[in-house]
Amino acid sequence: MSAEIQLLDCTLRDGCYIVNSMFGSAAIRGMIEKLSEARVDIIECGWLKNSEHTEGSAFYHVPSDLEPYLLHKDPNRVYVVMIDWDRYDLSYLPPCDGKSVDAVRVVFPHGRHREGIAVGNQIREKGYRVFYQAANTLAYSDEELIELADAMSQAAPECLSVVDTFGAMYEEDLERIVRILDAHLSPAVKLGFHSHNNQQLSFALTQHFVRLLANGSRGIVVDASLCGMGRGAGNTTTELAVSYLNRKQGCHYNLDAIMDAIDTYMVYFTERYKWGYNTSYFIAGLYCCHVNNLAYLLDQHRTGARDMRHIIASLPPADRLRYDYDLLESKYLENQRRYIDDSAACDALRAALQGRSIVLIAPGKQSVQCRDAVNAYIQAHDSIVIAVNALLPGFDYDYAFFVNPSRYDYASKAQPEIFASVKRVILSNINGSAAGDEYQIAYDHAVKPGWKYFDNAVICCLRLLEYLGASGAAIAGFDGFSEVYNESYADPMLPSLNIGSGWSALNDEIKAMFAAFKAEARSCREIGFLTKSFFNDGGTLLS
Repeated sequence: MSAEIQLLDCTLRDGCYIVNSMFGSAAIRGMIEKLSEARVDIIECGWLKNSEHTEGSAFYHVPSDLEPYLLHKDPNRVYVVMIDWDRYDLSYLPPCDGKSVDAVRVVFPHGRHREGIAVGNQIREKGYRVFYQAANTLAYSDEELIELADAMSQAAPECLSVVDTFGAMYEEDLERIVRILDAHLSPAVKLGFHSHNNQQLSFALTQHFVRLLANGSRGIVVDASLCGMGRGAGNTTTELAVSYLNRKQGCHYNLDAIMDAIDTYMVYFTERYKWGYNTSYFIAGLYCCHVNNLAYLLDQHRTGARDMRHIIASLPPADRLRYDYDLLESKYLENQRRYIDDSAACDALRAALQGRSIVLIAPGKQSVQCRDAVNAYIQAHDSIVIAVNALLPGFDYDYAFFVNPSRYDYASKAQPEIFASVKRVILSNINGSAAGDEYQIAYDHAVKPGWKYFDNAVICCLRLLEYLGASGAAIAGFDGFSEVYNESYADPMLPSLNIGSGWSALNDEIKAMFAAFKAEARSCREIGFLTKSFFNDGGTLLS
Protein backbone atom coordinates (compact mmCIF):
# COMPACT_ATOMS: atom_id res chain seq x y z
CA MET A 1 0.00 0.00 0.00
CA SER A 2 1.30 3.47 -0.81
CA ALA A 3 -0.03 6.88 0.12
CA GLU A 4 -1.75 9.22 -2.31
CA ILE A 5 0.59 12.18 -2.82
CA GLN A 6 -0.75 15.57 -3.83
CA LEU A 7 1.25 18.66 -4.77
CA LEU A 8 0.00 22.09 -3.73
CA ASP A 9 1.47 25.11 -5.48
CA CYS A 10 1.35 28.24 -3.32
CA THR A 11 3.12 30.72 -5.62
CA LEU A 12 0.16 33.09 -5.91
CA ARG A 13 -0.42 33.04 -2.16
CA ASP A 14 3.06 33.05 -0.60
CA GLY A 15 4.35 35.24 -3.40
CA CYS A 16 1.94 37.97 -2.30
CA TYR A 17 4.47 38.89 0.37
CA ILE A 18 7.02 39.64 -2.33
CA VAL A 19 4.90 41.67 -4.76
CA ASN A 20 2.30 43.01 -2.32
CA SER A 21 -0.20 40.74 -4.10
CA MET A 22 0.15 42.59 -7.44
CA PHE A 23 1.08 39.81 -9.84
CA GLY A 24 -0.98 41.33 -12.63
CA SER A 25 -3.97 39.78 -14.35
CA ALA A 26 -1.97 38.05 -17.08
CA ALA A 27 0.40 36.37 -14.63
CA ILE A 28 -2.41 35.17 -12.35
CA ARG A 29 -4.36 33.73 -15.29
CA GLY A 30 -1.25 32.29 -16.89
CA MET A 31 0.18 30.66 -13.79
CA ILE A 32 -3.13 29.06 -12.86
CA GLU A 33 -3.50 27.76 -16.41
CA LYS A 34 0.06 26.39 -16.55
CA LEU A 35 -0.19 24.78 -13.10
CA SER A 36 -3.41 23.11 -14.21
CA GLU A 37 -1.72 21.94 -17.41
CA ALA A 38 1.08 20.54 -15.25
CA ARG A 39 -1.55 18.51 -13.36
CA VAL A 40 -0.69 20.13 -10.03
CA ASP A 41 -3.37 18.76 -7.70
CA ILE A 42 -4.08 21.83 -5.58
CA ILE A 43 -3.59 25.39 -6.83
CA GLU A 44 -3.54 28.08 -4.15
CA CYS A 45 -4.70 31.21 -5.91
CA GLY A 46 -4.15 33.83 -3.19
CA TRP A 47 -5.80 35.21 -0.06
CA LEU A 48 -9.27 36.25 1.03
CA LYS A 49 -9.15 39.74 2.54
CA ASN A 50 -11.73 42.12 3.98
CA SER A 51 -10.89 44.87 1.47
CA GLU A 52 -12.31 45.13 -2.02
CA HIS A 53 -10.45 43.32 -4.79
CA THR A 54 -8.09 45.28 -7.06
CA GLU A 55 -7.63 44.00 -10.60
CA GLY A 56 -4.34 42.13 -10.94
CA SER A 57 -4.12 41.39 -7.21
CA ALA A 58 -4.09 37.94 -5.61
CA PHE A 59 -6.02 39.40 -2.67
CA TYR A 60 -9.69 38.62 -3.21
CA HIS A 61 -12.62 39.98 -1.25
CA VAL A 62 -15.04 37.20 -2.20
CA PRO A 63 -14.55 33.98 -4.21
CA SER A 64 -16.24 35.41 -7.30
CA ASP A 65 -13.31 37.84 -7.61
CA LEU A 66 -11.25 34.86 -8.74
CA GLU A 67 -13.56 33.94 -11.63
CA PRO A 68 -12.01 36.30 -14.24
CA TYR A 69 -8.65 34.61 -13.67
CA LEU A 70 -9.94 31.06 -14.18
CA LEU A 71 -10.01 30.71 -17.94
CA HIS A 72 -10.73 26.98 -17.80
CA LYS A 73 -11.67 25.58 -14.40
CA ASP A 74 -10.37 22.03 -14.38
CA PRO A 75 -12.59 19.63 -12.38
CA ASN A 76 -9.50 17.55 -11.59
CA ARG A 77 -7.80 20.43 -9.77
CA VAL A 78 -8.66 21.90 -6.37
CA TYR A 79 -8.60 25.72 -6.29
CA VAL A 80 -7.95 27.09 -2.82
CA VAL A 81 -7.44 30.41 -1.09
CA MET A 82 -6.11 31.13 2.37
CA ILE A 83 -7.37 33.18 5.29
CA ASP A 84 -5.75 34.15 8.57
CA TRP A 85 -8.02 32.64 11.19
CA ASP A 86 -8.87 36.02 12.75
CA ARG A 87 -8.41 38.46 9.86
CA TYR A 88 -11.26 37.68 7.49
CA ASP A 89 -14.88 38.47 8.24
CA LEU A 90 -16.80 35.33 7.28
CA SER A 91 -19.98 37.32 6.77
CA TYR A 92 -18.46 38.27 3.39
CA LEU A 93 -18.09 34.62 2.35
CA PRO A 94 -21.08 33.41 0.28
CA PRO A 95 -22.09 29.76 -0.07
CA CYS A 96 -19.82 27.79 -2.38
CA ASP A 97 -21.16 27.78 -5.95
CA GLY A 98 -18.35 25.74 -7.51
CA LYS A 99 -17.45 28.45 -10.01
CA SER A 100 -14.16 29.52 -8.42
CA VAL A 101 -12.91 28.62 -4.97
CA ASP A 102 -13.31 24.98 -3.96
CA ALA A 103 -11.55 25.10 -0.60
CA VAL A 104 -10.23 27.50 2.04
CA ARG A 105 -7.00 27.03 3.96
CA VAL A 106 -7.18 28.40 7.50
CA VAL A 107 -3.87 29.26 9.13
CA PHE A 108 -3.77 29.63 12.91
CA PRO A 109 -0.93 30.30 15.39
CA HIS A 110 0.41 28.00 18.06
CA GLY A 111 -2.13 27.65 20.85
CA ARG A 112 -5.12 28.77 18.76
CA HIS A 113 -6.16 25.56 17.00
CA ARG A 114 -9.59 25.47 18.62
CA GLU A 115 -10.36 28.98 17.43
CA GLY A 116 -9.05 28.02 13.99
CA ILE A 117 -11.29 24.96 13.90
CA ALA A 118 -14.31 27.07 14.84
CA VAL A 119 -13.58 29.32 11.85
CA GLY A 120 -13.16 26.30 9.60
CA ASN A 121 -16.48 24.84 10.73
CA GLN A 122 -18.28 28.00 9.61
CA ILE A 123 -16.54 27.80 6.23
CA ARG A 124 -17.50 24.16 5.76
CA GLU A 125 -21.14 24.98 6.57
CA LYS A 126 -21.06 27.20 3.47
CA GLY A 127 -20.05 24.26 1.29
CA TYR A 128 -16.27 24.72 1.02
CA ARG A 129 -13.66 22.09 1.70
CA VAL A 130 -11.38 23.05 4.59
CA PHE A 131 -7.62 22.75 5.00
CA TYR A 132 -5.74 23.81 8.14
CA GLN A 133 -2.20 25.12 8.60
CA ALA A 134 -0.71 24.87 12.09
CA ALA A 135 1.78 27.74 12.04
CA ASN A 136 5.03 27.19 13.94
CA THR A 137 4.32 23.50 14.45
CA LEU A 138 7.82 23.14 15.88
CA ALA A 139 6.66 24.97 19.00
CA TYR A 140 4.15 22.21 19.89
CA SER A 141 5.12 19.83 22.67
CA ASP A 142 4.31 16.14 22.30
CA GLU A 143 1.21 16.58 24.45
CA GLU A 144 0.09 19.58 22.41
CA LEU A 145 0.52 17.63 19.18
CA ILE A 146 -1.69 14.85 20.53
CA GLU A 147 -4.30 17.43 21.53
CA LEU A 148 -4.06 19.02 18.08
CA ALA A 149 -4.50 15.63 16.39
CA ASP A 150 -7.50 14.74 18.54
CA ALA A 151 -9.19 18.07 17.85
CA MET A 152 -8.53 17.79 14.11
CA SER A 153 -9.85 14.23 14.04
CA GLN A 154 -13.15 15.49 15.40
CA ALA A 155 -13.19 18.46 13.00
CA ALA A 156 -12.45 16.14 10.03
CA PRO A 157 -10.89 18.64 7.61
CA GLU A 158 -9.47 17.59 4.27
CA CYS A 159 -5.91 18.22 5.44
CA LEU A 160 -3.80 19.41 8.36
CA SER A 161 -0.43 20.86 7.35
CA VAL A 162 2.72 20.95 9.43
CA VAL A 163 4.30 24.39 8.98
CA ASP A 164 7.98 25.13 9.49
CA THR A 165 7.25 28.83 9.94
CA PHE A 166 10.78 29.90 10.78
CA GLY A 167 12.61 27.35 8.65
CA ALA A 168 14.08 26.02 11.89
CA MET A 169 13.40 22.29 11.59
CA TYR A 170 15.90 19.50 11.21
CA GLU A 171 14.98 15.96 10.18
CA GLU A 172 14.54 14.75 13.76
CA ASP A 173 12.15 17.64 14.48
CA LEU A 174 9.99 16.73 11.50
CA GLU A 175 10.12 13.06 12.45
CA ARG A 176 8.87 13.79 15.97
CA ILE A 177 5.95 15.86 14.70
CA VAL A 178 4.95 13.47 11.91
CA ARG A 179 5.26 10.40 14.13
CA ILE A 180 2.89 11.83 16.75
CA LEU A 181 0.37 13.31 14.34
CA ASP A 182 0.29 10.21 12.16
CA ALA A 183 -0.36 8.02 15.23
CA HIS A 184 -3.20 10.15 16.63
CA LEU A 185 -4.82 11.84 13.63
CA SER A 186 -7.81 10.24 11.95
CA PRO A 187 -6.66 8.28 8.84
CA ALA A 188 -9.22 10.22 6.81
CA VAL A 189 -7.35 13.50 7.36
CA LYS A 190 -4.45 14.13 5.00
CA LEU A 191 -1.18 15.36 6.43
CA GLY A 192 0.61 18.20 4.67
CA PHE A 193 3.93 20.02 4.95
CA HIS A 194 4.76 23.67 4.24
CA SER A 195 8.44 24.47 4.57
CA HIS A 196 10.64 27.58 4.57
CA ASN A 197 14.20 27.62 3.32
CA ASN A 198 15.95 29.56 6.09
CA GLN A 199 18.55 26.84 6.58
CA GLN A 200 18.66 25.57 2.98
CA LEU A 201 16.72 22.49 4.11
CA SER A 202 13.31 23.11 2.58
CA PHE A 203 13.53 20.68 -0.33
CA ALA A 204 15.40 18.07 1.74
CA LEU A 205 12.74 18.18 4.45
CA THR A 206 9.97 17.96 1.87
CA GLN A 207 11.53 14.78 0.50
CA HIS A 208 11.95 13.42 4.03
CA PHE A 209 8.32 14.19 4.84
CA VAL A 210 7.16 12.23 1.80
CA ARG A 211 9.39 9.28 2.66
CA LEU A 212 8.09 9.20 6.24
CA LEU A 213 4.52 8.67 5.02
CA ALA A 214 4.88 7.20 1.53
CA ASN A 215 4.35 3.58 2.59
CA GLY A 216 1.25 4.28 4.65
CA SER A 217 -2.38 4.81 3.74
CA ARG A 218 -2.72 8.43 4.77
CA GLY A 219 -2.96 11.05 2.03
CA ILE A 220 0.00 13.44 1.71
CA VAL A 221 0.01 17.08 0.59
CA VAL A 222 3.28 18.91 -0.02
CA ASP A 223 3.52 22.65 -0.62
CA ALA A 224 5.85 24.24 -3.14
CA SER A 225 6.10 27.44 -5.21
CA LEU A 226 7.57 28.31 -8.58
CA CYS A 227 11.25 29.29 -8.11
CA GLY A 228 10.61 28.95 -4.37
CA MET A 229 8.79 32.30 -4.38
CA GLY A 230 7.67 33.24 -0.87
CA ARG A 231 8.28 35.49 2.07
CA GLY A 232 11.81 35.67 3.37
CA ALA A 233 13.83 32.59 2.51
CA GLY A 234 11.02 31.23 0.35
CA ASN A 235 9.74 27.67 -0.01
CA THR A 236 10.48 24.37 -1.67
CA THR A 237 10.55 25.04 -5.39
CA THR A 238 7.75 23.50 -7.44
CA GLU A 239 10.14 22.48 -10.21
CA LEU A 240 12.34 20.50 -7.80
CA ALA A 241 9.33 18.95 -6.08
CA VAL A 242 7.84 17.89 -9.42
CA SER A 243 11.12 16.34 -10.54
CA TYR A 244 11.49 14.41 -7.26
CA LEU A 245 7.88 13.21 -7.12
CA ASN A 246 8.01 12.06 -10.74
CA ARG A 247 11.36 10.29 -10.50
CA LYS A 248 11.18 8.84 -7.00
CA GLN A 249 7.50 8.55 -6.08
CA GLY A 250 5.83 7.53 -9.33
CA CYS A 251 3.94 10.76 -9.90
CA HIS A 252 3.12 12.11 -13.35
CA TYR A 253 3.31 15.90 -13.26
CA ASN A 254 4.06 17.76 -16.49
CA LEU A 255 7.46 19.32 -15.91
CA ASP A 256 7.41 21.06 -19.29
CA ALA A 257 4.36 23.06 -18.25
CA ILE A 258 6.16 24.06 -15.05
CA MET A 259 9.14 25.21 -17.09
CA ASP A 260 6.83 27.19 -19.35
CA ALA A 261 5.26 28.89 -16.34
CA ILE A 262 8.71 29.91 -15.12
CA ASP A 263 9.89 31.14 -18.52
CA THR A 264 6.72 33.08 -19.29
CA TYR A 265 5.73 34.50 -15.93
CA MET A 266 8.43 34.06 -13.27
CA VAL A 267 11.44 35.60 -15.02
CA TYR A 268 9.84 39.04 -14.65
CA PHE A 269 9.59 38.61 -10.87
CA THR A 270 12.99 36.97 -10.37
CA GLU A 271 14.65 39.90 -12.15
CA ARG A 272 12.85 42.57 -10.11
CA TYR A 273 12.30 41.10 -6.64
CA LYS A 274 14.38 39.25 -4.10
CA TRP A 275 13.57 36.21 -2.01
CA GLY A 276 15.39 33.07 -0.99
CA TYR A 277 18.16 32.10 1.39
CA ASN A 278 20.50 34.64 2.91
CA THR A 279 22.30 34.88 6.23
CA SER A 280 19.63 37.00 7.90
CA TYR A 281 17.01 34.33 7.19
CA PHE A 282 19.42 31.72 8.49
CA ILE A 283 19.49 33.69 11.76
CA ALA A 284 15.68 33.73 11.76
CA GLY A 285 15.71 29.95 11.42
CA LEU A 286 18.45 29.51 14.00
CA TYR A 287 16.46 31.37 16.68
CA CYS A 288 12.86 30.70 15.52
CA CYS A 289 12.52 34.41 14.93
CA HIS A 290 9.94 36.37 12.93
CA VAL A 291 11.57 37.66 9.75
CA ASN A 292 10.24 41.19 10.35
CA ASN A 293 12.82 41.57 13.13
CA LEU A 294 15.63 40.86 10.70
CA ALA A 295 14.10 43.15 8.09
CA TYR A 296 13.97 45.97 10.65
CA LEU A 297 17.63 45.57 11.60
CA LEU A 298 18.65 45.58 7.94
CA ASP A 299 16.41 48.45 6.91
CA GLN A 300 16.97 50.70 9.89
CA HIS A 301 20.61 49.98 10.73
CA ARG A 302 22.14 47.88 7.94
CA THR A 303 23.15 45.52 10.74
CA GLY A 304 25.86 42.97 9.97
CA ALA A 305 25.24 39.25 10.41
CA ARG A 306 27.34 38.91 13.55
CA ASP A 307 25.63 41.77 15.40
CA MET A 308 22.25 40.63 14.11
CA ARG A 309 22.78 37.20 15.60
CA HIS A 310 23.74 38.62 18.99
CA ILE A 311 20.78 41.01 19.00
CA ILE A 312 18.26 38.29 18.15
CA ALA A 313 19.88 35.92 20.68
CA SER A 314 19.42 38.59 23.37
CA LEU A 315 15.64 38.64 22.84
CA PRO A 316 13.57 36.36 25.07
CA PRO A 317 12.30 33.37 23.02
CA ALA A 318 8.68 34.55 23.21
CA ASP A 319 9.63 37.98 21.85
CA ARG A 320 11.41 36.43 18.87
CA LEU A 321 8.09 35.08 17.60
CA ARG A 322 6.63 38.56 17.18
CA TYR A 323 8.04 41.93 16.23
CA ASP A 324 8.21 44.69 18.81
CA TYR A 325 10.29 47.37 17.13
CA ASP A 326 10.74 49.45 20.30
CA LEU A 327 12.17 46.41 22.09
CA LEU A 328 14.32 45.58 19.09
CA GLU A 329 15.68 49.12 18.92
CA SER A 330 16.63 49.03 22.59
CA LYS A 331 18.40 45.70 22.09
CA TYR A 332 20.23 47.08 19.05
CA LEU A 333 21.52 50.09 20.98
CA GLU A 334 22.42 47.90 23.95
CA ASN A 335 24.47 45.68 21.66
CA GLN A 336 26.21 48.60 19.98
CA ARG A 337 27.00 50.67 23.05
CA ARG A 338 28.96 48.13 25.09
CA TYR A 339 30.04 50.42 27.89
CA ILE A 340 33.75 51.17 28.07
CA ASP A 341 35.90 53.76 29.83
CA ASP A 342 37.35 55.75 26.93
CA SER A 343 38.66 58.70 28.95
CA ALA A 344 42.36 57.93 28.32
CA ALA A 345 41.79 57.44 24.57
CA CYS A 346 39.81 60.68 24.32
CA ASP A 347 42.43 62.64 26.28
CA ALA A 348 45.17 61.40 23.97
CA LEU A 349 43.19 62.29 20.84
CA ARG A 350 42.29 65.75 22.17
CA ALA A 351 45.93 66.51 22.77
CA ALA A 352 46.91 65.32 19.29
CA LEU A 353 44.16 67.25 17.48
CA GLN A 354 44.25 70.51 19.43
CA GLY A 355 44.85 73.46 17.14
CA ARG A 356 45.58 71.28 14.11
CA SER A 357 44.16 71.32 10.61
CA ILE A 358 42.24 68.07 10.05
CA VAL A 359 41.45 66.36 6.74
CA LEU A 360 38.93 63.52 6.51
CA ILE A 361 39.39 61.08 3.63
CA ALA A 362 36.02 59.45 2.97
CA PRO A 363 35.76 56.48 0.55
CA GLY A 364 34.02 58.22 -2.37
CA LYS A 365 35.60 58.20 -5.84
CA GLN A 366 36.48 61.89 -5.64
CA SER A 367 39.16 61.10 -3.04
CA VAL A 368 41.15 59.16 -5.62
CA GLN A 369 40.25 61.26 -8.65
CA CYS A 370 41.42 64.44 -6.85
CA ARG A 371 44.20 62.81 -4.84
CA ASP A 372 46.97 65.17 -5.96
CA ALA A 373 44.96 68.27 -5.04
CA VAL A 374 43.96 66.78 -1.69
CA ASN A 375 47.54 65.85 -0.85
CA ALA A 376 48.68 69.36 -1.84
CA TYR A 377 46.17 70.83 0.62
CA ILE A 378 47.35 68.43 3.35
CA GLN A 379 50.98 69.43 2.82
CA ALA A 380 50.23 73.15 2.65
CA HIS A 381 48.27 73.09 5.92
CA ASP A 382 50.34 70.45 7.75
CA SER A 383 47.05 68.59 8.30
CA ILE A 384 46.31 65.56 10.41
CA VAL A 385 44.80 63.00 8.02
CA ILE A 386 41.99 60.68 9.12
CA ALA A 387 40.71 57.84 6.94
CA VAL A 388 36.95 57.40 7.39
CA ASN A 389 35.71 53.79 7.41
CA ALA A 390 38.03 52.74 4.56
CA LEU A 391 41.71 52.85 3.60
CA LEU A 392 42.47 54.18 0.13
CA PRO A 393 46.05 54.02 -1.16
CA GLY A 394 47.98 57.20 -1.93
CA PHE A 395 47.51 59.05 1.36
CA ASP A 396 49.73 59.32 4.40
CA TYR A 397 47.21 58.72 7.19
CA ASP A 398 47.69 59.62 10.83
CA TYR A 399 44.51 57.87 11.97
CA ALA A 400 41.85 55.56 10.57
CA PHE A 401 38.33 55.88 12.01
CA PHE A 402 36.00 52.85 11.80
CA VAL A 403 32.29 52.69 12.56
CA ASN A 404 31.37 49.10 11.75
CA PRO A 405 33.04 45.68 12.00
CA SER A 406 32.74 44.73 8.33
CA ARG A 407 34.62 47.82 7.10
CA TYR A 408 37.23 47.37 9.84
CA ASP A 409 37.83 43.76 8.87
CA TYR A 410 37.85 44.53 5.15
CA ALA A 411 40.42 47.31 5.59
CA SER A 412 42.72 44.92 7.47
CA LYS A 413 42.70 42.54 4.49
CA ALA A 414 42.50 45.02 1.59
CA GLN A 415 45.30 47.30 2.80
CA PRO A 416 47.21 45.27 5.42
CA GLU A 417 50.38 47.41 5.39
CA ILE A 418 48.50 50.69 5.84
CA PHE A 419 46.19 49.09 8.41
CA ALA A 420 49.12 47.85 10.48
CA SER A 421 50.95 51.17 10.42
CA VAL A 422 48.12 53.62 11.08
CA LYS A 423 46.67 54.50 14.47
CA ARG A 424 43.08 53.26 14.53
CA VAL A 425 40.11 54.94 16.19
CA ILE A 426 37.31 52.41 16.62
CA LEU A 427 33.88 52.57 18.17
CA SER A 428 33.01 50.21 21.00
CA ASN A 429 30.74 48.10 18.77
CA ILE A 430 33.70 46.79 16.77
CA ASN A 431 36.03 44.92 19.14
CA GLY A 432 35.77 43.68 22.68
CA SER A 433 38.90 45.65 23.51
CA ALA A 434 41.41 47.86 21.72
CA ALA A 435 44.47 46.18 20.21
CA GLY A 436 47.84 47.68 19.33
CA ASP A 437 47.64 51.29 18.15
CA GLU A 438 43.89 51.54 18.64
CA TYR A 439 41.83 54.11 20.47
CA GLN A 440 38.49 52.61 21.44
CA ILE A 441 35.73 55.19 21.78
CA ALA A 442 32.35 54.76 23.44
CA TYR A 443 29.62 54.38 20.81
CA ASP A 444 27.57 57.28 22.19
CA HIS A 445 30.42 59.75 21.72
CA ALA A 446 30.14 59.44 17.93
CA VAL A 447 26.59 58.28 17.30
CA LYS A 448 23.36 60.19 17.80
CA PRO A 449 20.26 57.97 17.34
CA GLY A 450 17.05 59.44 16.03
CA TRP A 451 17.83 59.21 12.32
CA LYS A 452 17.27 56.14 10.17
CA TYR A 453 20.89 56.17 8.96
CA PHE A 454 22.43 57.63 12.10
CA ASP A 455 25.63 55.61 11.79
CA ASN A 456 26.89 57.29 8.62
CA ALA A 457 30.67 57.23 9.09
CA VAL A 458 31.46 60.85 8.10
CA ILE A 459 28.70 62.21 10.35
CA CYS A 460 29.93 59.98 13.19
CA CYS A 461 33.50 61.19 12.68
CA LEU A 462 32.37 64.82 12.80
CA ARG A 463 30.42 64.12 15.99
CA LEU A 464 33.53 62.61 17.55
CA LEU A 465 35.60 65.64 16.51
CA GLU A 466 32.96 67.84 18.14
CA TYR A 467 33.17 65.77 21.32
CA LEU A 468 36.96 66.07 21.29
CA GLY A 469 36.82 69.86 20.84
CA ALA A 470 38.28 70.07 17.32
CA SER A 471 37.54 73.33 15.52
CA GLY A 472 36.64 71.78 12.16
CA ALA A 473 37.71 69.62 9.25
CA ALA A 474 38.19 69.60 5.49
CA ILE A 475 36.48 66.64 3.81
CA ALA A 476 37.38 64.70 0.66
CA GLY A 477 35.44 61.82 -0.87
CA PHE A 478 32.11 62.59 0.79
CA ASP A 479 30.53 62.27 -2.64
CA GLY A 480 27.01 60.96 -2.02
CA PHE A 481 25.58 57.63 -3.10
CA SER A 482 24.98 56.48 -6.65
CA GLU A 483 21.97 54.33 -7.52
CA VAL A 484 24.50 51.67 -8.52
CA TYR A 485 26.24 50.68 -5.30
CA ASN A 486 29.73 49.91 -6.61
CA GLU A 487 29.84 53.23 -8.45
CA SER A 488 29.69 55.11 -5.15
CA TYR A 489 33.15 54.23 -3.91
CA ALA A 490 36.75 54.41 -5.03
CA ASP A 491 37.00 50.74 -4.01
CA PRO A 492 33.97 48.96 -5.53
CA MET A 493 34.58 45.91 -3.32
CA LEU A 494 33.82 47.72 -0.07
CA PRO A 495 31.27 45.63 1.91
CA SER A 496 27.68 46.53 1.09
CA LEU A 497 25.66 48.58 3.52
CA ASN A 498 22.57 46.49 2.67
CA ILE A 499 20.65 49.56 1.67
CA GLY A 500 18.90 47.92 -1.27
CA SER A 501 17.44 50.53 -3.60
CA GLY A 502 16.98 53.48 -1.21
CA TRP A 503 20.05 55.48 -2.24
CA SER A 504 18.19 58.71 -2.91
CA ALA A 505 16.53 58.60 0.52
CA LEU A 506 19.92 57.87 2.08
CA ASN A 507 21.47 60.90 0.37
CA ASP A 508 18.63 63.13 1.52
CA GLU A 509 18.84 62.02 5.12
CA ILE A 510 22.63 62.33 5.31
CA LYS A 511 22.28 65.83 3.91
CA ALA A 512 19.72 66.62 6.62
CA MET A 513 21.95 65.09 9.32
CA PHE A 514 24.90 67.11 8.07
CA ALA A 515 22.86 70.32 8.19
CA ALA A 516 21.63 69.50 11.69
CA PHE A 517 25.16 68.79 12.86
CA LYS A 518 26.45 72.13 11.56
CA ALA A 519 23.56 73.94 13.24
CA GLU A 520 24.19 72.22 16.59
CA ALA A 521 28.02 72.19 16.66
CA ARG A 522 29.71 74.44 19.20
CA SER A 523 33.37 73.80 18.46
CA CYS A 524 33.56 71.89 15.16
CA ARG A 525 32.13 74.64 12.99
CA GLU A 526 34.80 75.17 10.32
CA ILE A 527 33.83 72.47 7.86
CA GLY A 528 34.83 72.65 4.21
CA PHE A 529 35.06 70.42 1.16
CA LEU A 530 38.13 69.47 -0.85
CA THR A 531 36.13 67.55 -3.50
CA LYS A 532 32.70 67.76 -5.08
CA SER A 533 29.92 66.51 -2.84
CA PHE A 534 26.14 66.10 -2.90
CA PHE A 535 26.17 67.42 0.66
CA ASN A 536 28.02 70.68 -0.06
CA ASP A 537 25.31 73.30 -0.28
CA GLY A 538 27.82 76.13 -0.62
CA GLY A 539 29.38 74.52 -3.65
CA THR A 540 32.83 76.13 -3.29
CA LEU A 541 35.88 73.96 -2.63
CA LEU A 542 38.86 74.61 -0.38
CA SER A 543 42.22 74.99 -2.07
